[in-house]
Amino acid sequence: MSNSLQKSSKNFPVFHSFFTTLTDPRRTNKGKFLYPLPEILFLTIASVISGADNWTSISKFGNAKLEWLRNYYPYKNGTPSHDILGDLFARIDHKEFSSCFTDWIRSISAQTNGEVIAIDGKTICNSNDKASNKSAIHVVSAYASANHLCLGQEVVGQKSNEITAIPELLKILDIKGCIVTIDAMGCQKKIAKDIVKKEADYILMVKDNQKELKQQVKKIFQISKISDTNTQVDAGHGRVETRKCDIISDLNFMDDKQEWYGLNRIVRVQAERYNKQTGKSSTQARYYISSGRHNAEQINNSVRQHWSIENNLHWSLDVIFKEDESLKKKGHSPKNYNIILKMALTMIDKEKSSKASNPVKRLNAAWDDNYRSKIFKS
Repeated sequence: MSNSLQKSSKNFPVFHSFFTTLTDPRRTNKGKFLYPLPEILFLTIASVISGADNWTSISKFGNAKLEWLRNYYPYKNGTPSHDILGDLFARIDHKEFSSCFTDWIRSISAQTNGEVIAIDGKTICNSNDKASNKSAIHVVSAYASANHLCLGQEVVGQKSNEITAIPELLKILDIKGCIVTIDAMGCQKKIAKDIVKKEADYILMVKDNQKELKQQVKKIFQISKISDTNTQVDAGHGRVETRKCDIISDLNFMDDKQEWYGLNRIVRVQAERYNKQTGKSSTQARYYISSGRHNAEQINNSVRQHWSIENNLHWSLDVIFKEDESLKKKGHSPKNYNIILKMALTMIDKEKSSKASNPVKRLNAAWDDNYRSKIFKS
């Protein structure tokens, strides 16, 4: 038997074929296993979609829904215990798993020209292991704001390593024609060049990690004429936010601008937040550089859409799937479980027959076998 996922069902889930190259770390020359890898993978995703959040609840889901699971795979020996699940996901090569995930995402996504691809990192709380002196895992993800899809991820030991993780992540992404937005950590000359070389544009936040650049940008806004401006107002949750975006395209007075590959615009976004309850206001000015030739309205929208990675991806992983409460520490478990959660979130998001929220969809999937099946057909 090969090291790849075996084909054993007449009713494969959509993602099945994209994980056929995933190596089973248990595989030896001694024979077969009671629980084939495709069966375990499907069990895990189905149970997480249905509300399970640890190896024990995943195992219990398997026992309770064995007949439903057999619509997809044989499960001749039933489903595995929580110990088997935990040991296997601790050993699966997370880079291989991540590569399979990215291939699957490519097959179900169709990025539109000008779509914002937000790149940002998230530390998985409780993934540190004091016993082995292992720090908490930091995952840098790329998120397509319009399609609501995580396109890929790169795992690093800590937040400061985002600078090395982002170029690696960019290598695997198809971002042609898109706008890549990154916070100040990603405001690096190499990253800017890598984005433009992939025929995309960048909008990079400028902060004190690039002091000279920030000083240059602020200076230009003092001495040069604003090329275009756009103001947007949003109200909700007891507050009113006004965002004014100014851009300057004449960079003749900017020193060393040639060091930033493809630089065409400098940007200032002034945000004023008014709290209706307290009557107090706060203001903040943020600065960006961009390779695009977009107008102020487009850039204002793009900067705002960057936060979709926080609001739609990271928030969902934390609040809906309770990733930060997870105690998975062993081996590659937290890295692989992060991918499982993103797969589950993607499939729940893509199921459009119900207008319910994602938490309610998970409840429906737990209660209703037919609805759970519908999620896998989306």
